[in-house]
Amino acid sequence: MSRKLKKGYFVRGEFVAEGSERDLELKRELKGTDEQSRTDLKRESTELQKLGEDLLTLRADLMARLNLTDKLKDAVAEAKRITNFEGKRRQMQFIGKLMRLIDPEVLETIRIALTEQHSGSARENLALHMAETWRDRLITHEDAFGEWIVKFPDTDTQQLRALIRQARKDAKPEKPGEAVRHGRAYRDIFQLVREHLLGTDTEDDPA
Repeated sequence: MSRKLKKGYFVRGEFVAEGSERDLELKRELKGTDEQSRTDLKRESTELQKLGEDLLTLRADLMARLNLTDKLKDAVAEAKRITNFEGKRRQMQFIGKLMRLIDPEVLETIRIALTEQHSGSARENLALHMAETWRDRLITHEDAFGEWIVKFPDTDTQQLRALIRQARKDAKPEKPGEAVRHGRAYRDIFQLVREHLLGTDTEDDPA
């Protein structure tokens, strides 16, 4: 049984099947325009514009690492100062144009810096949440102290025990019906716990 031949044509010794990607590419070239390329350029321009906007939120220490031109640095600093909506919009457009002149390697370092900032913020937020949970458990549950020491054996146990005792003492209302007070020990436990959590992975939830 003979195979049905594909419809197509030869270009410079190459067989091009009708409807193939190569066929569409050649037809775009014949038209003198490339719709796909124009779409890609627009997408790239939008992405660079957004990257420029994100630069305004980057921490100073991360910004200092980047090999940005003085013109772009000044443009970003100016955009941070502008409060007028229209003025801000025009400045961001200008930053977008400058972003299109940056080498791909530098663009990648900007993306890495933004990712690092985002990851750091997420980790700090998780540590804050877990520190609050651990603090409350340490004060209200007797067995929480032992669990904490197992996870963080380098903790100053004497200091933590003293803080827990003081926090429990402070939490007792002087008169029946009064609201619970939180003294300095309550805040110190939070700081101690948070520092340990930030110094390690914060994936183990104490709940």
